Amino acid sequence: MATNKMLLILTAASIITILHRTDALPAETLTNAADTLSNSGYVAMSLTLNLVSDVLLSHHNSATVFTPPDSSFSDYGQPSLTILQLHFSPMAFSLQSIRSLPYGTKIPTVDSGTFLTVTTRSPSDQISINDVKIVGSPIFDDGSLIVFGIESFFDPNFTVPDPPVPTARLDHCTASFADNSNFSFHDSANVLISRGYSVMASFLNLQLLGFITQPTLTVFAPSDEVMVDYSGRFPDYQSLFHRHVLPCKVSWRDLINIDDGTSFDTYLEGFEIKINRSGGSFKVNEVPITFPDMYYSDWIVIHGIREIVSLPKPVDEASDGDGDGDPFDDTPANTSGRELIASGPDRSEF
Repeated sequence: MATNKMLLILTAASIITILHRTDALPAETLTNAADTLSNSGYVAMSLTLNLVSDVLLSHHNSATVFTPPDSSFSDYGQPSLTILQLHFSPMAFSLQSIRSLPYGTKIPTVDSGTFLTVTTRSPSDQISINDVKIVGSPIFDDGSLIVFGIESFFDPNFTVPDPPVPTARLDHCTASFADNSNFSFHDSANVLISRGYSVMASFLNLQLLGFITQPTLTVFAPSDEVMVDYSGRFPDYQSLFHRHVLPCKVSWRDLINIDDGTSFDTYLEGFEIKINRSGGSFKVNEVPITFPDMYYSDWIVIHGIREIVSLPKPVDEASDGDGDGDPFDDTPANTSGRELIASGPDRSEF
């Protein structure tokens, strides 16, 4: 058992070491997406992606693209950059995560002041956004860039005809455990690996939280590319992992119903995750969520995030005013199973 654990630690370390940091989608990903679009009959969007990706996606390491068919381009004429921006979101939404979003949910676009709106009224209905239906499964999906076909262009003047039905707000995070000692992180880890989050997958497989029975968890997972700065610090991996995990399940749908500024305790003793919203997007301790509901089951949900959630600087260092807080700490994890109540929003910021 100890040997297997050491092998997993070395695997995580080697993954971190060979990565390079980037804040934009790789050129290869964009090229592959454009080729797939062309081969799937979406030639107009393939050409468009090649032309505008540097403008629309140069500062994003994840994205969802909604592509109308070629016939819509012919009917519409050459769309303006404003229209095209409606069809690019800086977040990676899987089919599962979009399907789970309730009617009226806002989806951010690369234009920070413009949002799309989920208009699917029932789980049994075909998924629609701005009253435009999504066609089938993703055309392209490599974990960081996801492309969906849609029936036509989104209307920039669209308004929601009916207000969304209010739902209950999540205001506490309660640790709970099922009577199941045979649980496994195998499926969730495999999804993480397939989408470029291999280091966090290794941490899950390491069982760094040490549970004996099946817990309920939310994991905020930084991508492999941002873990490269933290290689070679084996003793700190446990602390790094614990502060990205909540002791309850908080889906993207739950996040929508959380008050701005609400905080939840993590499994790192004394460390909290603060949820902030900006339009249709969310941040945890100022780190943007880029891939909501990457993995979802009845006991664990995983969200991809853009950066590592850092620890606050010690008081003596904070007074110096230089550098960011050390992202590591050796404080033991809190796995007591007690109820973890969300603290109220800090209104002083607003």
